[in-house]
Amino acid sequence: MQTLSANVSSLSKSIKKNEITPGLLFLLAVSAGVIVSNLFASQPIVAEISASIGMPTRWAGLVSTLTMLGYATGLVFLLPLTDRLENRRLMLGTLATSVLALLGASYARGAATFLCAIFLVGVTSCTLQMAVVMVATLCDESERGKVVGTVMSGVMVGGLLCRPAGVLLAAASSWRNVYLTLAIFSAALLLALFRMLPAVQPTAVLPYLESLKSLGPLLTRVPILRRRACYQATIMVSFGAFWTSIPWRLVQPPFTLGPRGIAIFAFVAVGSAIIAPVAGQAGDRGFTRSATIWAHSAVVAGAILAAYAGTSTNTYVGSIGTWWIPLGLMAVAAMFLDTGVIADQALGRRAVNMVRPEARGRINGLFTSSFFVGQALGAALARPAWMAGGWAGVCVLILVPALLALALHLSEPWAKASEPLEAAFPADL
Repeated sequence: MQTLSANVSSLSKSIKKNEITPGLLFLLAVSAGVIVSNLFASQPIVAEISASIGMPTRWAGLVSTLTMLGYATGLVFLLPLTDRLENRRLMLGTLATSVLALLGASYARGAATFLCAIFLVGVTSCTLQMAVVMVATLCDESERGKVVGTVMSGVMVGGLLCRPAGVLLAAASSWRNVYLTLAIFSAALLLALFRMLPAVQPTAVLPYLESLKSLGPLLTRVPILRRRACYQATIMVSFGAFWTSIPWRLVQPPFTLGPRGIAIFAFVAVGSAIIAPVAGQAGDRGFTRSATIWAHSAVVAGAILAAYAGTSTNTYVGSIGTWWIPLGLMAVAAMFLDTGVIADQALGRRAVNMVRPEARGRINGLFTSSFFVGQALGAALARPAWMAGGWAGVCVLILVPALLALALHLSEPWAKASEPLEAAFPADL
């Protein structure tokens, strides 16, 4: 334990030499927003991509699947390198590879070439999690929630904007320009980061292969990581189900929105990202438990309001003769749901980044993987829920995980603020 404390103390002293500046924090938040767009930009334009490169219809689902599998691969095999390699060099190299992969996707003429490129885009998109690790390392512990939350605001804004922006750009020109634009933005960020990123040398505790073997024990033996990953995975089921199925509801009466209308609707949730630094700051001030309860309750409220807005439209149309009231309520429901998910994610990020800094890359990789699992499960269950019960069935799917996350949090023991972080983190991992 004395050796552990000495390592942490030594790391803290070296970090103080490279404290994060407001300009660097803003740049990393923007970088995270651009990079996360690489993951989701293809989802609403898969049909155009498939037709253009001669991809068989049965392969169309591979576009999103391979991107996400690539991202999961990056989280498992690249992100742990932040615990061993100099972070600046690792992040710049990964981002440079991402630029090349995006250009490859833009200019691909065959299905095989495009799928290989899009898989590499997913792998290198773990750069955004390297940004989270870097800010968590550079910032002061008393501001970690606020600072990490600021970067997460960029992630959420990028994730919410990229789908509608991709639809509008592809409709105005070509799907190839979506990837070309992302490559140009990423290249610009690469130049800016090259100028501004400080060198951050981590304290290596385990060899690389040993660090990969430690991922399972980390998840099972670190209570705070296990709890926060469970909360976030659960409510991401709600998030994935809502955003997968909302286009199906919006094309129906009384909304009858087309692709452009649905793309514009998606913009309403962007404002929810402002909650991330607010939630992180609440954690910094000791309100993690109450803020988490609020976050889960917001998702519950969003599910209930979405159900009301989507299943009570006959009353609105019959008595008022308008469609904008239920559409407005649906937009508010989306903001409630997104606000709750983003707040819980920011609180979770702060909590898991408070434990051992020499394992921060692995911890963030595991925590982020929980989003992937939860959102993928919600998206997969959305169609069966829609087929079984229409919009009401989807809203039940949205509501149940949110209630479960709230119940899990209320039932968990709450550690005392004075409890040493090392006590919750086994020294042999």
